[in-house]
Amino acid sequence: MQNSILEKLKENTQVIYRKALDADQTLGRLHQAGQGKFVQIFPQDAGFSVTSKRFQPYVEELAKDIAELESLNEQGPFETKLAVVVQKMEQLFSTLSRFKESLRE
Repeated sequence: MQNSILEKLKENTQVIYRKALDADQTLGRLHQAGQGKFVQIFPQDAGFSVTSKRFQPYVEELAKDIAELESLNEQGPFETKLAVVVQKMEQLFSTLSRFKESLRE
């Protein structure tokens, strides 16, 4: 069961990665145009240890978390770490979607 969960997490991370690349390119253009004046994408209490004006570092942190998850064999630690990974993934999906929607307005 852990293998199928890990595969789904990896698939979703690839989707997030592609969306993050597009979003980071857009953020770069906005920054060059004098817009997008913010310090970081996620607040300090969002669960990420990294802070950045771009999505890529957050995606890299998520990928590292999934790699750590693969090395866990015991159910308890796996489930605890899985909850953190899923929370980060949900935040990335949600924020990337809201960002894309805000560009359409």
